[in-house]
Amino acid sequence: MAAHRFVYLASQSPRRRQLLQQIGVRFELLLPDAGEDIEALEAVLPGELPEAYVRRVTRAKLAAARRRLARSGLPAAPVLAADTTVAIGRAILGKPADAREARAMLERLSARTHRVISGVAVADGARSQVMLNVSRVRVARLSAATVAAYVAGGEPFGKAGAYAIQGALAAFIEHIEGSHSGIMGLPLFETARLLQRFGVATALRH
Repeated sequence: MAAHRFVYLASQSPRRRQLLQQIGVRFELLLPDAGEDIEALEAVLPGELPEAYVRRVTRAKLAAARRRLARSGLPAAPVLAADTTVAIGRAILGKPADAREARAMLERLSARTHRVISGVAVADGARSQVMLNVSRVRVARLSAATVAAYVAGGEPFGKAGAYAIQGALAAFIEHIEGSHSGIMGLPLFETARLLQRFGVATALRH
């Protein structure tokens, strides 16, 4: 298998950049063109279950990134895309559109356990693979004042489920079962395995 010096990261998330750096992966950003509507790829289909949704959206983001690379004239290299969502039962909690929706999501997460589902996909040439990680997070009871302060701080926006585990709400996370990096948006165990299958070096080999 050919070795690759770097991978194209098809994500605007600074957290995913930090996580790749954490495991020693060199990457170049492959961000959406001005005319691309990546948010449209995240629309939930009727009756779609959370795990199926994440798998589909991750693949869709990967396909969009591969088309972007083909148009760009940049050197060939593997492409990595990812998606993360929060789920309670069959319900998908995406990114809140406004403060009201953020409050409603946080109130729904209060004093209960939810799932964080993260997908990562890598492609090179004709090959592509996707892996999912499912973690469980228990949130303590959130008072109305806590929710209001968190929303007012602006952290819920752009985050699935209206929160970031690396932010202030971490003080209310009672228990985690699964992958901390997956909850942040890029499950590193699965990511490293995929990258090594595609010949991209990481700091430590599996």
